[in-house]
Amino acid sequence: MIIDCHGHFTTAPAALKDYRARQTAALDQPGAPALAPDFHISDDEIREALEPNQLKLQKQRGVDMTIFSPIAGAMAHHVGNEMTSRHWSQACNDLIHRAVQLYPDNFVGVCQLPQSPGVSPKSCAAELTRCVEELGFIGCNLNPDPSDGYWTDQPLGERCWYPLYEKMVELDVPAMIHVSCSCNPNFHHTGAHYLNGDTTAFMQFVLSDIFRDFPTLKFVIPHGGGAVPYHWGRYRGLAQQLKRPPLTELMNNVFFDTCVYHKPGIELLLKVVPTENVLFASEIFGAVRGIDPETGHYYDDTKRYIDAVDWLTEAQREKLFSANARRVYGRLDGYLARRAAAKARVAAK
Repeated sequence: MIIDCHGHFTTAPAALKDYRARQTAALDQPGAPALAPDFHISDDEIREALEPNQLKLQKQRGVDMTIFSPIAGAMAHHVGNEMTSRHWSQACNDLIHRAVQLYPDNFVGVCQLPQSPGVSPKSCAAELTRCVEELGFIGCNLNPDPSDGYWTDQPLGERCWYPLYEKMVELDVPAMIHVSCSCNPNFHHTGAHYLNGDTTAFMQFVLSDIFRDFPTLKFVIPHGGGAVPYHWGRYRGLAQQLKRPPLTELMNNVFFDTCVYHKPGIELLLKVVPTENVLFASEIFGAVRGIDPETGHYYDDTKRYIDAVDWLTEAQREKLFSANARRVYGRLDGYLARRAAAKARVAAK
């Protein structure tokens, strides 16, 4: 089974974007009540958004299942206030749930958290619980910079994050570290801010004691870990210099994905980072959608790069494509078992 751990509903029906526009417009109207989700999207609209896009590429590229979440760049946690973010997150998460209900063999849900600058991450626990216990989600996306480009909140190792980490451990769900849009003109959102966020989060983990306090807490750092694999020696040296635990200990809790859009980058990642710590991902559809003129193939067809790495063993490929995702996302096996049981019941009728 081939599991893509990083996919977003970037082709969501227009009604979602329209609601967001009206919600944010209401913020400019003094005294106007917060606009709760009030839109309707039909099942057919969801099918039309997925079948010629994510589902088509899944089939073409041989991907069996995508761990699916709302549009990362549209989380925009800096917009409005805590209530704005709560309503927007609920709307986005409910749409992911409906996509999973329509295509339960192709997708499993991961939620957006209702973060807001300066607001305690504890406020996200209720939505995380709802998504896991009521909607069947298996993880969340965690924005380390709710200010979206200005880094005004506390580092991930600070105790203000602990109530959210406690809930993640209680529910047995990991978080993918994922920034959103960039309000800072110095940082292009997908070309700089995303990779800055990945790299910054890793260094915050190096400096923190959260894995001593939460030994089973797990994070996935996307986009190949940002700059980390390329500068692995720097981080090993910094950990040693700063009297922090060696990176081998950190890797009990931190994992990277393969959203790296050329073969040399994939090979570097796989040579530097232990195979046990890398999860297959392609981010369909994500930051880079074009065709590489040098190869004639899509940049984000990351399975093609991994398939071309001839020194990987079959055991390593099994870990990359399936086993690691099933280990990191602790609820995934239960979801797959329920799907298999449901199909068996249908076949028995």
